[in-house]
Amino acid sequence: MKFIKLKTVVFYVFSLVFIYSCSNNNELITEEEARVNPISIQGSISSDVRHYDNQGPHDHNHSTERSTGFTETFETGSKSSYAGASVNLSSGSWYLDDALIGSLSNDRKFGSYSSRIRNTGYAIMQFNMDNGATSVSVRHAKYGSDGSSSWRLIASFDNGASWYYVGETVNTTSTTLNTVTFEVNETRAVRYGVYKTSGGSNRINIDNIEITTSSGGGSGTAAQDSNLTFGNPSDAGTSNSNNYFLSRDDYTLSYNNSRGTPNWVSWHLSTAWTGDSPRCNCFRQDTSLPSNFFRATTSDYTGSGFDRGHICPSADRTYSDAANANTFFMTNIAPQAPDNNQRSWASLENYCRELIREGNELHIISGVAGSGGTGRNGFSSTIDNGNITVPDSFWKVILVLPNGTNDINRVSTSTRVIAVNIPNDQGISTSWSSFRTSVDAIENLTGYDLFENISNTVEAALESRVDDVPIN
Repeated sequence: MKFIKLKTVVFYVFSLVFIYSCSNNNELITEEEARVNPISIQGSISSDVRHYDNQGPHDHNHSTERSTGFTETFETGSKSSYAGASVNLSSGSWYLDDALIGSLSNDRKFGSYSSRIRNTGYAIMQFNMDNGATSVSVRHAKYGSDGSSSWRLIASFDNGASWYYVGETVNTTSTTLNTVTFEVNETRAVRYGVYKTSGGSNRINIDNIEITTSSGGGSGTAAQDSNLTFGNPSDAGTSNSNNYFLSRDDYTLSYNNSRGTPNWVSWHLSTAWTGDSPRCNCFRQDTSLPSNFFRATTSDYTGSGFDRGHICPSADRTYSDAANANTFFMTNIAPQAPDNNQRSWASLENYCRELIREGNELHIISGVAGSGGTGRNGFSSTIDNGNITVPDSFWKVILVLPNGTNDINRVSTSTRVIAVNIPNDQGISTSWSSFRTSVDAIENLTGYDLFENISNTVEAALESRVDDVPIN
């Protein structure tokens, strides 16, 4: 019988238990099928990992219950040792044992950080999803040149006292981050975790754990999903100043220090992201950039003849004042011709918000390309004495799905995708639909892979098509 020590527990209860595992139709399995070795999990009063056919991880802290879903990117918080310890992350407190948060080149990650687990370590939540969970998605890959390993999703329904296996064993055999989604449809208060079950000292990276909830992500219900569900288009990280990854709760982006603008911005849009907060009009320098980077200010645009053009729109983030203010960081801004910004581009933004009011959710990636545009003062390639490049065009790609969960697996060859590339000039058409193109054309223009997490067959069909839905 094997036990895993948990170092923060008040006391341990070790017992071999016989439980039942429920299938999707709640049929019981035999005691022999249900019997497993108990595993002691840190941060719990007692902990037996048992087999349960419903998935997800979360460790509970009564003071930090959650009722809405989230994506844990491991971009906040710090843990450099494998020794068991709690760490405060953007979603709440987690406990990592035989696991750390890594930022090395061998760590497979979206952005700058991911969790790294070895031996039979784990990462568990120390808070509950108090209204349950609908789905859990986990990105996983092998660390460096390590061999393959296996892991399980585990869940606790009693504040971390007992833990259950959820779903099937996942084998990690690739150095590319792949996504596995567990449809849990759990209505009880629950917390989830990832527990490495085989592979010995081989290490695995776990990143972007996304949990959707029935109150904020159930089927047919608007949710705040990950802003990077379909991949990192340019493999942005922190080693390249012209492809520098930044992540906020309200969007993710790749910043180009040479251009002084984002390369691209990615965000999710549904009615869960919109509300009554007013436009703050609070353009501000982004001091989260490294100190040796160019950090644009609003005054750098004064008198340029170009608008301070949002990539992720202010009106897409009105569920709170803080969210709206986040869109005014200058890393989300680029010099935009007024006729582009205020007419065709604004019309497309309004159209996107019409789509979500009709019961859809959107995954949007948008950015800039080329250099040289025409503003109020005529043509210019740069502003602010060359510090900020004026784009030749603004592009946007929009994937449209009805509200629901498990978005990656719901995408089919019939899914609607809108792609536009709008010249950054005065006097252009006021109708955004006249600038529709294919995703393939945008990828050829930029060199990005915009939907890398979709199967190749579906991706090829979607990206070659030009949207032709009539626009009123």
